[in-house]
Amino acid sequence: MITYIGFLRGVNVGGQKKMPMAELRALLSKIGLQNVQTYIQSGNIIFQSDNDSAEDLSLNIHTSIKDHFGFEVPVLIKTPKELQQIFNDCSFSEEKKVSSYFMLLYEAPDREMVNQVLKISYPNEAFDITNDCIYFYCATGYGKAKMSNNFFEKKLRVTATARNYKTIVKLLSLSTDI
Repeated sequence: MITYIGFLRGVNVGGQKKMPMAELRALLSKIGLQNVQTYIQSGNIIFQSDNDSAEDLSLNIHTSIKDHFGFEVPVLIKTPKELQQIFNDCSFSEEKKVSSYFMLLYEAPDREMVNQVLKISYPNEAFDITNDCIYFYCATGYGKAKMSNNFFEKKLRVTATARNYKTIVKLLSLSTDI
């Protein structure tokens, strides 16, 4: 069995796409995923499967959610090793990293678009863009930031889902306990 970490974009945020985690766990178990766990209400899943295709798993989860809950949810699947590498690749100092957000990318952004975004800056905000993640730090807090997950999605024309440092650390920890 292979352990995976799944990220659902935009569930249970601001009253949108309501999805009880117990119901999600039951649904995912029903489609054959093993040892399904969720972490907080924002669409973080840890599970095991003998399927070695993250793309197939993503599509199966996406289709099951659409059929059961009646709405579209982008699904990103990573192995703990892949997520650990993304975490390790953060170029911020440890002090900034613990207050950072990790905007996980569903596909690599176009280089030309990245170059255009790199020209944008706002006071108290710093970011770094890789093929897998946008590392984002705002000294005044994410809620006051000019840049956000939606900002980067629009500028780069990619789907992304943001998680804070604490959530990434917890998901990595839970994935080793499964």
